[in-house]
Amino acid sequence: MEKANESSLIGFVLLGFSDHPRLEAVLFVFVLLFYLLTLVGNITIIIISYLDPPLHTPMYFFLGNLSFLDICFTTSLAPQTLVNLRGPEKTITYGGCVVQLCISLALGSTECILLVAMALDRYVAVCKPLHYVVIMNPRLCQQLAFISWLSGLASSLIHATFTLQLPFCGNHRLDHFICEVPALLKLACVDTTINEWVLFVVSILFLLIPPALILISYGFITQAVLRLKSVEARRKAFSTCSSHLTVVIIFYGTIIYMYLQPINSYAQDQGKFISLFYTMVTPTLNPIIYTLRNKDVKDALKKLLTGKLC
Repeated sequence: MEKANESSLIGFVLLGFSDHPRLEAVLFVFVLLFYLLTLVGNITIIIISYLDPPLHTPMYFFLGNLSFLDICFTTSLAPQTLVNLRGPEKTITYGGCVVQLCISLALGSTECILLVAMALDRYVAVCKPLHYVVIMNPRLCQQLAFISWLSGLASSLIHATFTLQLPFCGNHRLDHFICEVPALLKLACVDTTINEWVLFVVSILFLLIPPALILISYGFITQAVLRLKSVEARRKAFSTCSSHLTVVIIFYGTIIYMYLQPINSYAQDQGKFISLFYTMVTPTLNPIIYTLRNKDVKDALKKLLTGKLC
């Protein structure tokens, strides 16, 4: 029992990229740069979505939620990562690991469901334009956002409950730069079959069913767009929807790789770089993708920069 509780007393050593000391300096600049870009980009999206009346629509309501989520998600991971990359001290307390694990899981799972809500919004906008205002009313949008956040919380509680009750028997050297479920399971000194099944089932619910629903909705969207006679209308519809679809592909592609593979085949070094991508790079790409491919956002951004947005 004493060994089983040792990790809760001394916490964990996050080995991270300590095998590549020269790489750590480069990664420190990389993480810092993308963290700052994430803050600037997503805060900008939130500000213009709030201040610009033409953006007071369901699409930008969900986009504002996504931006807030990305800020919180990256902030839950980036500061600790920067501290570990900067110096020889690479520890995290047990409580800090628990908080980091729970918050990152909750926010990551929330994004899985939120992207489905955004796909529903695009489906109604393209396939049922005459009923869009009635269907996507503020109450429904708020309910969909609430369900997304509540689902993320439930996923986090399930993962954390099954993972954090595992005995680590004195093993406190975590071969990762963050507290993540696959890495923690490899640290356990008991059979983790049940945990792996829980991880697999929850991953199916959050990582396979949502993108399947999104792809189905885009199948209907594509059919509806192709029936449009106006070339300009087709271009605008495809431009708006392609931004969302690009975010979906990047986000789900990296997460599925991490969580839908057997733990015993989990390539640790490769997993670290994949985690680095979806924790630091993806939150930065979201506002860039929506800004570059969306005329309304670019117009609002110009107003903000010229002081015309108030």
